[in-house]
Amino acid sequence: MAWKFDNPLHTLTTDDQNEEAKKVWEGESLGGIKEDNNRLPVPIIGLLTLTIITAFLITFPLWGQRPNAAIYEEYIALMDSPAIQGKSDEEAMAYIVSQVKAKGSEHAAMQERHPLEMDDLRLIKDAVIELQRNGSDLREYTVLGDRIVMANFEGNWIPDGKGGMRRQRLQPWWDKGYTIDIFFIIIFCVSVVITVKRLPDYNFKPSHHNH
Repeated sequence: MAWKFDNPLHTLTTDDQNEEAKKVWEGESLGGIKEDNNRLPVPIIGLLTLTIITAFLITFPLWGQRPNAAIYEEYIALMDSPAIQGKSDEEAMAYIVSQVKAKGSEHAAMQERHPLEMDDLRLIKDAVIELQRNGSDLREYTVLGDRIVMANFEGNWIPDGKGGMRRQRLQPWWDKGYTIDIFFIIIFCVSVVITVKRLPDYNFKPSHHNH
């Protein structure tokens, strides 16, 4: 099984191997089913590439990161403000958002990416306040509808400032699963290219001796 790498996107086999493969291909009747040797359409390759890239961008933690409880802490602090008493839920929420934005919140980008309504705030208010009382880091908790759950069960060990170590459970900016995905996607694409390019060039059209 000789290999030829001077033009890998054309063929990976030597000329004599291609000729032998053509003879075998022509000799197969395939039960009357005609097997052509058509080129994979370029738009299909482009669509596959676009699908892979889009899937990674959409699910990439920097873009698809779930909201953590810390980004709503400032909202909840204003829920009992006298300024919103007597306002409708829509007006109250608009006031809270405008006040937090005017102060320049460090979570401004996440707040804009993950807006919510007053009813949503009411559902998570008690849980957030309870975490605050316990001295918990709200960044380590993810908001899932009306529930607040731990953002990272595995976590990372970091110094606690007292000579010991503590587990930090912030949602990672890079998911380990992404590394696995990238590895297997590369292996898959390379394997397909090798398989296809070990066949005769697509200009060859087998007739199977007109079977």
